[in-house]
Amino acid sequence: MYSVKTPLLIALLALALAGCKQGSSDFDSLTDSEKLEVLDLRLERSPKDAEALADRATVLFNLGRTKEALADINKAVELKPDNVDYRLQQADIFFAGGDVENSYKALSEAEQLDPESNEVQLKMGEVTFYSRDYDRSLKCLSKVTEREPDNRTALFMKGFIYKEMGDTASAVTLLRRVCDLYPDYEPAFEELGILYSVHRNPLAAEYLSTAMRLEPNNTNVLYALAMYCQEGGDMEQAESLYRQILTINPASADAWHNLGYIELTHYHDYDRAATYFDSALYADPNHAAALANRQLAQAAMGN
Repeated sequence: MYSVKTPLLIALLALALAGCKQGSSDFDSLTDSEKLEVLDLRLERSPKDAEALADRATVLFNLGRTKEALADINKAVELKPDNVDYRLQQADIFFAGGDVENSYKALSEAEQLDPESNEVQLKMGEVTFYSRDYDRSLKCLSKVTEREPDNRTALFMKGFIYKEMGDTASAVTLLRRVCDLYPDYEPAFEELGILYSVHRNPLAAEYLSTAMRLEPNNTNVLYALAMYCQEGGDMEQAESLYRQILTINPASADAWHNLGYIELTHYHDYDRAATYFDSALYADPNHAAALANRQLAQAAMGN
């Protein structure tokens, strides 16, 4: 029994009998729940329709029904084992469910089917990165850059991996190349700015400011720039940035804490510092630094 809700869906249920496919303008205009009804009907009539199974796996995954999505894509792979796209979709669903081993296995099978696929290698690089197998990840990503030297994703991921491995020079080289090639790609400016800020390089402000211009509501960038200003003695700018963070996210315990820390150590306004620490602890009762510094503020007031 199907709960038909709109004239459009009635028409599409009829089209499903003739094999209505994902990618058509009518089908794409439906909600995920409506798409599911269409695909259910299509598969009721043709249970071995691999394309419909893969399409339904996508819809089920979007609806958060990962186990059902995996069951459908597994059937699609069984029906068409040579289809690389189905293997990639299978890998994505495995990975989303935390099954890294089977995700990598699916990608390895996709690689055997299409050894020249950059998409396969990028996904293999991502999966191995998250499992902290950096050497294998770099090998996968290097296959991409050998074929496509300016591939943004591969260059950025390689730079990020070098950063994680502590190879700052290689990380900076690759991230700067991404910034030069793709001046609107915020993540590269963010990572390079954070990397520079750790080493107190004046270029940190330039790259973080660019990242902030590209993504004004990215609180990670705002926080990194605020910390850079605070550690450099520009308390006024740091305070302004922390307040900007709190405008976006009033529950940022770190921003509240750092405002309090500036009041405590720089302005020696212990009462206001304690108030900020209270706000930090309200946002995060387990914020140890806020608890310790609130104690210092109270002690400074003779309490």
